[in-house]
Amino acid sequence: MKAVLKNSTITPDHSFNIHKDIGTEMLSPWHYHPEIEMLHIKRSSGNCLIGDYTGPFKSGDTFLFGSNLPHTFRHERKFMERTDDKVGESVVVLFQQELWGSYFMNLPEMKGIIKLLETSKLGLRIKGETRKKIARITEDMLEESPSRRMVHLLSALELLAYTQEFDTISSHGFFPDINLADRSRMNKIFEYTFNNFKQRILVEDVAALIAMGSHSFCRFFKKKTRKTYVQFLIEVRIGHACRLLVEQDLNVAEIAYECGYNNISHFYHQFKSVTDKHPLEYRASFLVSNTIPLNK
Repeated sequence: MKAVLKNSTITPDHSFNIHKDIGTEMLSPWHYHPEIEMLHIKRSSGNCLIGDYTGPFKSGDTFLFGSNLPHTFRHERKFMERTDDKVGESVVVLFQQELWGSYFMNLPEMKGIIKLLETSKLGLRIKGETRKKIARITEDMLEESPSRRMVHLLSALELLAYTQEFDTISSHGFFPDINLADRSRMNKIFEYTFNNFKQRILVEDVAALIAMGSHSFCRFFKKKTRKTYVQFLIEVRIGHACRLLVEQDLNVAEIAYECGYNNISHFYHQFKSVTDKHPLEYRASFLVSNTIPLNK
């Protein structure tokens, strides 16, 4: 899959970048960058693409992305358009692995962090109490002096290096073929899919968006993503269903309809194939574990 190279801004006074994005500032195309990224979604929800993973995200989610891992977040419109204190908000930290210099990074005390940064090339979704701690650290960094920010960043990495409270996101076999020539076509496909997944989508209509025949489009998409377009569309729909199951008090039939399904049996089958659970089992598992809070 092709992604656009996104450069971060490093000033003469700062060796790494930390900033808050609000509302439409959170929007970006499918992109990658050489910097490692720590991302805290303070307030928003939607679907994300991270490497070869497609699925939902929600307020409170916190991630660590290794160097050059392609990703994008499709935020719900309500978080982009609000003008009050419930507008979408995230905190982003971008830093180079060489930030502290080769001598420091080769110290024996840094082995855990080096292993963490290697693992983060697959993308990490942080969970549990560690997620809450990392979220607090990133928000505190916004108000700290430059030297204290450096200390906080190292503290966050040390915390992550010695916890089991994270899941890897992308698969081990995913190696992005980064070529800028196809980024416009891929982003057209993503944009069209996210805007229309609740309705019937025909492969030939998507292919026409990028001036391809259906067979050429299918080969193109499979080569770039390691999955068929139909698989991708199913994952987008089921990802939306997962979010509705834990955030909304809707029955399964209502959720199926909201995700573009008119046949409830077909929805059950595809939901089980993606999540390995039936919809109500999925809802119950998160209500019991409290890993995804309700955002009502």
